Amino acid sequence: MNKLVINKEDLRHNIEKIKEYASKSGQDDNGNPLKIIAVVKGNGYGLGIVEYVKFLIDNGIDFFAVSTVEEAILLRNSGIKEKILMLSSTAIKEDVEKLVENNIIITIGSQNDIKIAEEIASKKNIKIKAHLKIDTGFGRYGFIYSNREELIKELKEIKNIEIQGTFSHFSISFFDDKYTKLQFKRFIDVIEVLKMNDIETGMLHICNSSAFVKFPMMHLNAVRVGSAFLGRLSFTNYLGLKKIGYMESKVSEIKELPKGFNIGYSNTYKTTRNTKIAIIPCGYMNGINVTNDRDMFRIVDKLRYIVRDIKDFFKKQEKFVKINNQNCKVLGRIGTYHVICDITDKKVNVGDKVIFDINPKFVDSSIKREYK
Repeated sequence: MNKLVINKEDLRHNIEKIKEYASKSGQDDNGNPLKIIAVVKGNGYGLGIVEYVKFLIDNGIDFFAVSTVEEAILLRNSGIKEKILMLSSTAIKEDVEKLVENNIIITIGSQNDIKIAEEIASKKNIKIKAHLKIDTGFGRYGFIYSNREELIKELKEIKNIEIQGTFSHFSISFFDDKYTKLQFKRFIDVIEVLKMNDIETGMLHICNSSAFVKFPMMHLNAVRVGSAFLGRLSFTNYLGLKKIGYMESKVSEIKELPKGFNIGYSNTYKTTRNTKIAIIPCGYMNGINVTNDRDMFRIVDKLRYIVRDIKDFFKKQEKFVKINNQNCKVLGRIGTYHVICDITDKKVNVGDKVIFDINPKFVDSSIKREYK
C-alpha cells in the first residue's frame, strides 16, 4: 500500500527553527511575543490536517488558519479547541452561520460581509469575532486599500462584530521585493488611518512563509506560516529547514525487456539493451512528478520560461527513485498509477520498498499519512 511518510523529528526540527527565528522579532508594543499562526489549508499542505494540527499543538502552536468552511468544521469536530481563523471572507449566510456556531474567527472583507455578520450576530445576540482583510494589491478578498473613506464608514457602523485582527496578503514576496515593500507600505498606511479614526485594528499580520523569512521588519504582531513548516520555500532556505514528506511504495512486478522495446505511453522511451525493469504501483495521482502549472502571464515570466526550456533542452533529463538505497532511473512517462524504472544490475526484489521525493500538497487525500 502506498503511503505518505512524515518524519516527526524533521517536522519538530522545522517547528523549533521557526519558533526560534520568530523569537528574534522581540515583542510588540503591548509586550507580547510574535504570534505564529499556522496555516493548515489544503489538508494541512498535504500532511493530513487533523493529525498535523494535533502535532503542531503538541509542539507549542496554538493558533491556526484555514481557507474553507469544511476545513474549519473538520478541525472542530476532531476536538481541536484552539483558535481557528477562516482566511477567506464570505457573504454566504449559511457558511457564516456554520463558522460562528463553531467558534471560528471569520474574515471581514466587504460591505456584504459586514451586513451578513451583523444580521447573524443581532439575531443570536452575540458578538462575532473577526479579522479585517485589506486588499493591498492581491485582487482577491478584502477592502481595497485606497478606498479608505468607505472602509472607515463601514467600520464605524459596526455594532456586533469584534475586530480582533487586521491583515493583508502578499502576492509575490518570494520573488519581487519591491512590490512586497509597496504592499507593506499600503497596509501600514491603512492601519494608521484606522487608528487615527479610533477604529480598533487588533492583531496585525501580513507575512506569509516567504515574507516571514525574508522580511523580519514586516513581522508586526503575528505571521502566517504554512509551507515553511514543510521546509518547502521558493528561494534559498536560510533557516536550515528540512523537507518534510516522502511517498513510500513497493515493487509490484519485475520483468525483462528486450533491446528496442517501447516503454510507457506515447512510446517516449525505447530500451537500448536488454533491460530489467521494476514496476511500481504509484503515479501522478499519488503526487509523483506533479508541480504547479506555469501560471504567470507577464512577458518577463514567459521569457524566463523560454530560457529555462532552452537550458532544459540541452540537459540530460532524468528522474530517479530510490530502492534499497539505490538510485533507479525512471523509464518512459509516469502513468496515472504506475512508474517503471531500470533495475538492470541492481539488487531489487518484488516487495522491496520504494522512496519517491514528492511535495505532500500534491498527494491525494485518500492516500494514507503515516507519522513516524
